[in-house]
Amino acid sequence: MKATEIERKFLVRDDSWRNSASCPHFLQQAYLHGRDQGSVRVRLVDGCSARLTIKFRTTPLTKEEYEYEIPVEEARGLLLRATGHILEKTRYKVAFDGRNWDVDVFAGAYEGLTLAEIEMASEEEAFSLPPWLGREVTGSKRYSNRSMATAPRLSPAAQGVAG
Repeated sequence: MKATEIERKFLVRDDSWRNSASCPHFLQQAYLHGRDQGSVRVRLVDGCSARLTIKFRTTPLTKEEYEYEIPVEEARGLLLRATGHILEKTRYKVAFDGRNWDVDVFAGAYEGLTLAEIEMASEEEAFSLPPWLGREVTGSKRYSNRSMATAPRLSPAAQGVAG
């Protein structure tokens, strides 16, 4: 299914978001192919569902996205063929000011990193910033899931992901 994804991403400064958190899901994801303008990702959700996603960047905030459900066993096989390593994170839905945020708490190589994303209907859409957000990292390759998955395995402190 084709969709347009417009999102902004922020570091998370504290755990006060947890008071409004719901719907946790454990995600394992890896990239099978990626270039500056596009990528192919496989994602396993809670070990019981899986999706294959193809993305193409059209502007700094917008991506054209094609996403398909795939069998879990095929996803497990594709994870083993990752370019780089498998990212592990728990994703929570967090309501703030009438909007839903995705908050990702990373494990494994990026343990200690927490990022928040909001999806928007347009690049100009206004929204309120929750007090638990840190600085915006939209467009920063350092915090793109694809870049983190294909980076050398360094500790979060060595990569400076906590700040």
